[in-house]
Order: sequence, then C-alpha cells, then structure tokens
Amino acid sequence: MSKILVFGHQNPDTDAIGAAIAFAHLQKELGKDTEAVALGAPSEETQYALDHFQLEAPRVVEKAGEATDVMLVDHNEFQQSIADIADVNILAVVDHHRIANFETANPLYYRAEPVGCTSTIVLKLYKEAEIDVPKQIAGIMLSAIISDTLLFKSPTCTKEDVNAATELAALAEVDLNEYGLAMLKAGTNLSDKSAETLLDLDAKSFPMGDKNVRIAQVNTVDLKEVFDRQAELETTMALENTKKGYDLFLLIATDILASNSELLVVGEPKEAVEAAFQTTLTNNRALLKGVVSRKKQVVPQLTEAFSN
Repeated sequence: MSKILVFGHQNPDTDAIGAAIAFAHLQKELGKDTEAVALGAPSEETQYALDHFQLEAPRVVEKAGEATDVMLVDHNEFQQSIADIADVNILAVVDHHRIANFETANPLYYRAEPVGCTSTIVLKLYKEAEIDVPKQIAGIMLSAIISDTLLFKSPTCTKEDVNAATELAALAEVDLNEYGLAMLKAGTNLSDKSAETLLDLDAKSFPMGDKNVRIAQVNTVDLKEVFDRQAELETTMALENTKKGYDLFLLIATDILASNSELLVVGEPKEAVEAAFQTTLTNNRALLKGVVSRKKQVVPQLTEAFSN
C-alpha cells in the first residue's frame, strides 16, 4: 500500500508546510504510513523556519500519483488543492478556513475551528492523542502560528493561538517575540524577486458569484518598494488574468510593522472591490487601514460584494 500524502494548499505558506509536517508526524506516531509533501517550494520565511529548526523541506508534488489516500491541512477548497484531488480518497481534513467547493464520496475525519492557524488545532490533536511534541515539530508549528497571526497582530488571532504559541515556544526553546520578528522579516525581501514570483508567493483563487478572483498577498516593511514596480506588476497581473481565466486579480501588500495594507487591482468589476472595502480606487490602488488578514478582512467582504 502506498503512503498517505499529507499536504497544505498550493503556493504554500508557513502554516501549509508546518501543519503538514506536524500532522504527518502525529499520524505516523498513531501508526499510519504518512508523508508530508508540499504543493510548491517554501517561501523565504518558511525556509528560515525550516533551517532554524533543522528540518528538511517536504518534497514538492503536483499530483498524488500512485497515492490513493490523502490528508489535507490548511485548506479544503478543491481549486486550492492538488491537481488530481478529485481522483483520490480524502481521509482527513484539518483546517481553519471557510468550507467551500468540497465534497467526498466516503466518510472522513474533519476538524475545522475558527482559530488563527491550523497548527493551533494540530497541537490540540497531539494533546488529545497524548503524543509528545518533539522540539523540531514544536518549532515549525510555532513558526506557522507566528506567520498566520503576524505575531498576534492579525484579527484572526485568538487566545487559543497565543496560548499555543507560548507553549510551543517553550518546547522549541526560543524567545517567542525575538524569533517571531526575525522570521517575519526574513519573508519581506522582495527586491530580488520577479513580478511573476512575487505575485505567486502567497496567492489563492476564489470563485465569487460568477467571477474567478485571484488574491495574492505579500508582507513587507516598505510599501514603496512594492509599488515602485506598479507598472510591471499590473502588466503581469493582466497577463495572468488572460492566461488563467481570472476576472479580477488583487494584490494585497501588507506592512507588517504598521499593520496596514495597500491594494492593487487589475481586471473587472472594480466597482465590486470599491463596494467591498467602502473605498475609491485611485490609479488602481487603495490604502486599507488595519487590514492584514486575507481570510477575515478581504475574502468575506469581497464574497458579499459579489453576491449583491
């Protein structure tokens, strides 16, 4: 029998990779033959965390291949998953996002909670199974929580995330705030990246009404550095819309120090974006004060706007 593949979403962030590593390890301790894989290469932020805790990056796959059984973490929507997701048997899902565009032929284990990070839920699963969390696994789970909550600044962050991170930091033997800031800054080096790479670092597609919306997010400590490349970014976003069939492409550049974001929009209908955020786009841009979370402060608002 082939291994059970455990993976997060396409264009994986630190939680998609970290939760996959942690959940695969837990399942292995429980007697399952699991392997953590990734649907893309780790970002600089994620690689920083992997290197710090001396973990190997999971191998990158596009299809499940010979594997017939899979487990999903940090996502459930099929368009964000592995290419042949409709052809495999989903044994389990652990997630903290909305549930949409998801169905299975067989019963499965499904754990979804409204917390800031999937790894917060995975820590609970370790405790429920009475399995100890190794230092390295604690470190990558901690990194995931720091990333998803922007070191607790995101509105998605809950008391459970803070408590989990505090516990994991002790197990990983790191100073939570010192390590967290260093890790987040490691992911903000954008100057050496092409427009294509920058727009694909952390991007997800969402069906909204009858439209296909692509939303990319990058973290930075210098919004000007991002928008000095506006013309190049707009050209690339327009090409992606044409090639991939997106109606609308949004780039959210988030200042991790100021906890604000600036929005760049290419495609139509732009009036839906203006309605969603109660703003007016100027030169295809708008400042979104206090917005840092795509999951809680962008996707729901856009979804509502497209349904009206």
